[in-house]
Amino acid sequence: MSANKNIFYDLLPTDFNELIRIKLHLRQYVSKLEEDRIDTPSWFLTLDKKMNKEKVNLIYPVSEDVFIHILRQEGMERARYTIIEPTTGHDLRNIVNVLENMFAFKMNEEHIYRNLEEKKKVLKNLIDNTLKVDPSINELASFRVVGKGKDSIVLVGEKTKNLLEYLLVRDKIGIGLLEPLIKDPYIEDISFNGVGPVFVEHKIFSSCLSSLRFDDPELLDEYIKRLAERVGRPISYRNPIVDGTLPDGSRINIVYGSDISKHGTNFTIRKFSKVPISILQLCLWNTIGYLPAAYLWMLLEFGISVWVCGETASGKTTTLNALCAFINPTAKIVSVEDTPEVTVPHENWIREVTKESEDSESKIDLFALLKSALRQRPNYIIVGEIRGREGNVAFQAMQTGHPVIATFHASTVQKLIQRLTGSPIEVPKTYIDNIGAVIIQSAVKVPKTGKIERRVLSVNEILGYDSLEDRFNYIEIFNWDPLTDTFLFRGEGTSYLLENKLAVFYGYSKREVRAIYNHLHLRAELLKLLAEAGITDYFDLWYTLKTIKGLGIERAFELMRQGRLLKVVKRI
Repeated sequence: MSANKNIFYDLLPTDFNELIRIKLHLRQYVSKLEEDRIDTPSWFLTLDKKMNKEKVNLIYPVSEDVFIHILRQEGMERARYTIIEPTTGHDLRNIVNVLENMFAFKMNEEHIYRNLEEKKKVLKNLIDNTLKVDPSINELASFRVVGKGKDSIVLVGEKTKNLLEYLLVRDKIGIGLLEPLIKDPYIEDISFNGVGPVFVEHKIFSSCLSSLRFDDPELLDEYIKRLAERVGRPISYRNPIVDGTLPDGSRINIVYGSDISKHGTNFTIRKFSKVPISILQLCLWNTIGYLPAAYLWMLLEFGISVWVCGETASGKTTTLNALCAFINPTAKIVSVEDTPEVTVPHENWIREVTKESEDSESKIDLFALLKSALRQRPNYIIVGEIRGREGNVAFQAMQTGHPVIATFHASTVQKLIQRLTGSPIEVPKTYIDNIGAVIIQSAVKVPKTGKIERRVLSVNEILGYDSLEDRFNYIEIFNWDPLTDTFLFRGEGTSYLLENKLAVFYGYSKREVRAIYNHLHLRAELLKLLAEAGITDYFDLWYTLKTIKGLGIERAFELMRQGRLLKVVKRI
């Protein structure tokens, strides 16, 4: 999984015995497993979907010092997700309280910061000036205060200093106890339902029970108040529901107190990868096939509106991000969102986000952003999610020649049309065919494996509204066959968009129109060859697609077969 590569991987040994030799806290954890008669876990720097088996026992890193143990034994309803930190099992609250008071006393103009990087430097200077190692102090968590006022320092043992540095950076720069989960690139969602354990949705191992717990309601509420302040959305009993964005871009929803949540304060965090999942990774995971991916490539290269639809947590935004790499590299793109989730690799990209405010005059919603986007002369408009009246503006944009890519909550084409033509969106029926293609995606149980996986159930061309029969016409070009877990091409010889739009675009005459299907298959084969060659990283694929655009599909395919295309990409 090249998209999850991190610089700290190079600092960690590939041999597990060498790793536990240099990481004391990991060695202590593994020793405790042996006492509990649990086998020594396997060690992996990166994970793969093939590792999701009935029995799992492995450890992987999320930073240079933090590791995750995944354990699933026979009879377990969920896998156990255990966080292994340097501070695990150590109570350092007394020293931390002393240090925080000293830091507050020593803060002055020199300690002003404008961003997280500067804040980290300020904190590191305060730690270096306040925390000193005394070799005579051997007992962990023991300390001695020397001096008075701004000249006071805290003497500790070397191990305690290292633990305190980790803890202070985690809590002051990061978001505290949840920071290891935020750093884990394999976590999709974090949910806490009230006093008790925190659950995580893992990209490989699905729903897991984490070792992180909040058992004290008062400490939980105190932590949540600090977290809400960090995202700039203070919470209280008068304002108990908050939506915000964490420093890493993850979306958080908090419900505070027991007045409206009977189990007490709860929160849900939806994480987003810094590097999006590429379309080839989705192909390798069988979320979508190479042929439908090639079809969408052609549509987006031409400038046709494509909407990704499905239920909550069906992977709509992931697919939308993956598809953006297919848009013409010279295109000007404007994205509008409630929460910044869309990532576009293009240089000419305007990214706009709504603004919440108690003052209605200063509030900026999606409707206003979309209206503004129409004046910015974009080649493509991307809407993170269409829910309400902004949908009408999106159709006005498409009606005036601005293609729109968007996500939408609808499980079928029929339900999509019902919601679009009903209140509050109320799009005229004759406008519906401005959407060129609709992707229907869902999380389904795959019969072959018995596991819940995300699949593109169908790709559909919207033909338009028949006023005489009062019905909408569309063609299901691709659909997913659950029995074989493959994607069937239903549109061979019947695709309206391929034959009437794209054939002309790619230079085929009316007599050669059927050759467009050969062109489609050629693109699908090229995508497959790229995936087999390991070009699965989002930005690696983007640069490759840009090169292919310049070379032409036939030339690029020939170079790929000769093993020369990637050398050309590297040279360019």
